[in-house]
Amino acid sequence: MPELPWHRRHSWRAGGAAAAALVLTLASACGEPPGEEPDAEGEPAGLAEDPQFVWAVTGADRQIHEDVARLWNENNPDQEVEVFFLAPTADEQRQAMFQDLQSQAGEFDVLGLDVIWTGEFADFGYIESLEDLRPEIEGVSLEGAVDSSQWQQELYALPYSSNGAFLYYRTDLIDEPPTTWDELYETGTAAAEEEGISAYVGQGDQYEGFVVNYLEMFWSAGGELFDDAQENSTFLEGDAAQTALDFMTEGQESGFFAEGFDSMVEDDARALFQAGEAVYMRNWPYAVPLLEGEEGEDSEVAGDFAVAPLPTFTGEGTTSALGGLNNAVSTLSENQDLAREFVLWAATDPEAQAVLAGHSLPPTMLSAYDEADDPNLELLGEILADAHARPPVPGYNSLSLVIQDNLHPAFLGQQDADSALEAVDNAAGDALEQD
Repeated sequence: MPELPWHRRHSWRAGGAAAAALVLTLASACGEPPGEEPDAEGEPAGLAEDPQFVWAVTGADRQIHEDVARLWNENNPDQEVEVFFLAPTADEQRQAMFQDLQSQAGEFDVLGLDVIWTGEFADFGYIESLEDLRPEIEGVSLEGAVDSSQWQQELYALPYSSNGAFLYYRTDLIDEPPTTWDELYETGTAAAEEEGISAYVGQGDQYEGFVVNYLEMFWSAGGELFDDAQENSTFLEGDAAQTALDFMTEGQESGFFAEGFDSMVEDDARALFQAGEAVYMRNWPYAVPLLEGEEGEDSEVAGDFAVAPLPTFTGEGTTSALGGLNNAVSTLSENQDLAREFVLWAATDPEAQAVLAGHSLPPTMLSAYDEADDPNLELLGEILADAHARPPVPGYNSLSLVIQDNLHPAFLGQQDADSALEAVDNAAGDALEQD
């Protein structure tokens, strides 16, 4: 069982049954998504001799968050932070932080939130408003990252790390990357037939990755989930919802998607592309060094692939779902001034943000991309400038499940498309209010 940060042990023990339940939750949170550290689960990092506050953050990318905290502690020896690593999987992280807040345990001062959780935590009153810090980040952080940090136009978190999607393509089979989905379909199909491989791999399993893949097509067809005031669903305005679903349905029926696409997650797609069995792949930047054979794995495509922005239906621009983490201050924190200072530092200190870039975790400071000498990082900066934040509405998790439960069977031809789209529109309206 993991030990607790030193200065918290007494209050944790005093928390009784609720605290014990949280310990069990953290101790049993052992999910291991592809590419993430197998030992990264609920436990303190043990970085601080005299910790003054606690930062709860995902156990994925553990070394990166440790290095950021270590940098803070070196610069602030009297205000040391302890890192408490949650489980690597998003659902278990959310559950652990919810239990800490609902039980009033208050073990965590700074909460590392997935970019889609801002509205939910704010609507429950679990995180402090940081609206007064807005001038510190506007024009400094990626616009999409700022959007994901606010709910109903009030800032409740500050950006920390980001992520965006690349279109990976085979340079030995494709001369120029496509700018439209139709061009991608045509060139991918032709090259696949000639080579006897699959045209396209991505995240087609019935999970959040499928939602992201669908929304990227939806946005690239001009769709928006909500109006600017985040008061009404606009999912069915125009034909974007139908256009995106039609493309996915046709891709499945025609064999454009690789066999097994409907059960693929990130590393399934990466493995198939890395084996030289696909023309195109939609995936996150983490795949680049693996495909280049830099991580000790064999790669059939090393030297024969490149990355590009995802296409759109019009050929204009690009769009990617925005991933990453924002840091928020718990309303239960007894060290809110220090916690606020830390989240602002993590968002705006060039050295702290450089730690992320040094580990290939996309930073949120615009200047990190302006100064990049890596062409892939420079391209990612351009992609992130146009990236879409999934709406941080209170009921996003419920909305995501409805998309998974309705659009996934619809694209497989197992559910009527009109009723599936209508169900998502209704769920989008419901997601604006907390259950």
